[in-house]
Amino acid sequence: MARTTVIGACPHDCPDTCSILTTVEDGKAIAVRGNPDHPFTRGRLCVKVNNYEERVYSDKRVLYPLKRVGPKGSRQFQRISWDEALETIAARWTSVIAEHGAQAILPYSYLGTQGIINGLNVGDPLFNKLGATVLERTFCDSASCTAYMMTIGHTPGVDPESFVHSKYIILWACNTLSTNSHHWPFIEQAKKAGAKLVVIDPVRTRTARLADWHIPIRPGTDAALALAMIHVIIKENLVDRDYVDKYTVGYDELAERASAYTPEFASQETGIPAGDIIKLAREFATTPPAVVRIGVAVERHAGGGQTVRAIACLPGLIGAWKHVGGGLLQLPIWAFPVRWDVLMRPDLQPEKMRVLNSWRLGAALTGELGFDPPIKALFVYNANPMAMVTEQGKLEKGLEREDLFTVVSEHFLTDTARYADIVLPATTQLEQKDIMFSWGHLYLSYNNQAIAPLGEAVSNSELFRRLARAMGVTDPSFFRSDDEIIEGSLDWSNPVLQGITLDDVKAKGYVRLNMPAPADWAPHREGNFPTASGKCEFKSTIAGGGNFVVPLFRQGYNGDQDGTPVDPLPHYIPPNENARTAPALATRYPLSLISPKSHAFLNSNYGNLPAQTAQAGEEQAVLLNPDDAATRGIVAGAPIRVFNDRGSFEAFATVSPDIMPGVVVAPSGYWQRSNRRGATVHALTPPAFADLGRAPTFSDILVQVSGA
Repeated sequence: MARTTVIGACPHDCPDTCSILTTVEDGKAIAVRGNPDHPFTRGRLCVKVNNYEERVYSDKRVLYPLKRVGPKGSRQFQRISWDEALETIAARWTSVIAEHGAQAILPYSYLGTQGIINGLNVGDPLFNKLGATVLERTFCDSASCTAYMMTIGHTPGVDPESFVHSKYIILWACNTLSTNSHHWPFIEQAKKAGAKLVVIDPVRTRTARLADWHIPIRPGTDAALALAMIHVIIKENLVDRDYVDKYTVGYDELAERASAYTPEFASQETGIPAGDIIKLAREFATTPPAVVRIGVAVERHAGGGQTVRAIACLPGLIGAWKHVGGGLLQLPIWAFPVRWDVLMRPDLQPEKMRVLNSWRLGAALTGELGFDPPIKALFVYNANPMAMVTEQGKLEKGLEREDLFTVVSEHFLTDTARYADIVLPATTQLEQKDIMFSWGHLYLSYNNQAIAPLGEAVSNSELFRRLARAMGVTDPSFFRSDDEIIEGSLDWSNPVLQGITLDDVKAKGYVRLNMPAPADWAPHREGNFPTASGKCEFKSTIAGGGNFVVPLFRQGYNGDQDGTPVDPLPHYIPPNENARTAPALATRYPLSLISPKSHAFLNSNYGNLPAQTAQAGEEQAVLLNPDDAATRGIVAGAPIRVFNDRGSFEAFATVSPDIMPGVVVAPSGYWQRSNRRGATVHALTPPAFADLGRAPTFSDILVQVSGA
C-alpha cells in the first residue's frame, strides 16, 4: 500500500489561499488537511474545504463530455466522446463566425478557481484571437480597487501579519471569521495584547460578536461615516500635520469637503448616534497603531467607490502609515508580480472590440442591449451565472433560446450547466497543477497535482489547448505546457521574487514574497505611495480622465474610460434604494436586503454538497429583526416570500436581534433548487452599477417580506 503526501493550495476565491496537504493512497486521495508549516494558514482548513476529497469523489461529478438530448433546462444529457464534443463546438463556432462575425461568441468566466493558469484569464488568449466579445468582469472589488488606486496606488498595504502590532483595529464590512478566517489569529493576538477591535457591519456577525465594539450601520451609508470621521479628526486637530504635509496631497480641499459632513448629518444617514461617530473618530486618531481592514462588501452600493476613497484617506490623515501595524489593508494581491498581459494576450485583440459587463448577461442574451450581432454562442467556465447574476428571469429566458449554442465546463450540473448544449468535465484542484497568488497574505503558493484526473476531466489549461487545436490555431504559444505557462506567468526578475525559484515554491508549496518581516514593515512610513504624485492623494490626480475600470477586470482592453466625470475628492453618494433617496419605492418595499457570503459556501461552490449545506442550512434562510418580523406576523421557521418589482424568492425566516431593524439578510450561494420555487436572492438585485469600476450593487436593494 503506497501512501504519499502532496503539498497543494486551496483554489478558491478567498483571501486565505490555504496551504493544503493531500494524503494519497494507491492513487486515491483519502484525506485533505491544512499544512501546519504555513506561517499564515497554520494547518487549519475552513468548513468549505476541510472535506475537499468528498467534492472530488462526489457521485454527482461530471466526468465525461455530455450533450443535451432534452429541452434546455431539463437536465437530460447523454455521454459523448471528447472528439465529438470538440468537433461540435468547432463546427458551431465556425458557423457563427461565418454568419454573424466572431463578436457573436461570448466567453463567460469568473473565479470558480483562482489559480493563475486555470483561473480568471485562462481562456482570454483564444477568445481574443477569435475576436469574440470581451467580458468585463467586475463582480468583486472593481469599485474598491479603482478607488484604492486613485488614493494610495497599487500598494499591498499593511501586511496582514503585522496586525499583531496594531492597537486599534477596524474591520469594516468584513466578517473575518467567515470570509478571511486565517487572519483572525493575528487579530486575536493583538486583542490579547490590548488592542481594541471595532466591527462596522449591519449584522452582528460571528466576528462582530467577538468585537469590543460592534457598530451597526445602514447598508450603503459607509461613506457618510468615513467622511464624518474625517470631519471630526480635522475639526478637533487630531491630524498628523507633519505626515500630511510631507506625504499627502489635497489636504485643504479635503478639509473643505469634509466640513459639510458633520456627525449629525452622518447619524441621520447611517443610523449611528452622533456621539458614537465622534468617539470612533477620536479613538481611531489617538490610538496608534490604528488600522482598517475593508471587506469586499463595502463597495456593493451606489457610492461604493467613493466609500473606499474616503476610508483610504483616513490612515494618511492621522499618520497611521508611520507605524508597523498601522494603515489600511485591502488586497495584498498588488504585491504579486503576475504578468497579466502574458496571461490575457490583449495584443491578439482586433482593433475594435465589443465589451459586455458580466453583470448584464441576461439583458445581453435577451436582446435588450441591442447587440449587433446578437450573442449566438456562449462559453461558460469557472462561473455559475444562473445562481449569482442579476435579472434571473431574463437570464433564464436567454439560456432557453434554441438559437443560442451554450457550452459549460464544470464539476457538476449547476443551475447554468443544465441549460447547456454541451457540458465538459473539469478537473478539481487535486487533479491539476497551478500557481497561486493571494489577496489576503503575502505568500506565493504552488499546487502540485495529487491524483490523476477522474474520468475524462481536463484542466482549464488543457481545455483551451484542445479548443485552440479544434479551431485551427497554429501559434505555438497556445500549446505551451502547464509548466511553461507557470514559468511565464510571473516576473521572476521582480525584487519581490529575488532569490526565489519556481523549484523552491514547488518543493515547499509556498514561499513568502521577498518583503520586510511583518515585525519591521511600515510600507509607507515615508510616503512612497505608488501614485502619480508618490503621495497619498486626498485629491486624486487621475480622476479627471473620467470613470475607468482597472485593466485587471477587462482582459487588457485599452478603452477603459467611459467618459463619466469623476470628482477628485471623496464624497457621499446615497444608496439608490432607501427611504431617504426613494421614498415612494420604500413605501412599497421598506426593507433593505443584503446578501453576504455564506459561512459554508464559496459563492455558489458547495451549494450542492451535503456537508456544507448541512452547515449552512438545507434551504435558504432570511434573517429578520424581531420588530420587522412581528410587524408582518412572521415567526421563526415560517416560510416567507421576499420580493420587489424585479422578482421574488421564497425562503424560511430566522428572527434575531443580530440584524438591525429595517434590514434583512439572505446569504448568497444557494442554488436554485435549494430555494422554494427556484429563484435565488439575485433575482431581486438591480442591474445598476456603483459609481466607480462598474461594480454591481448587491447591497443596494429595497424589498418587502411576507408570509409565503
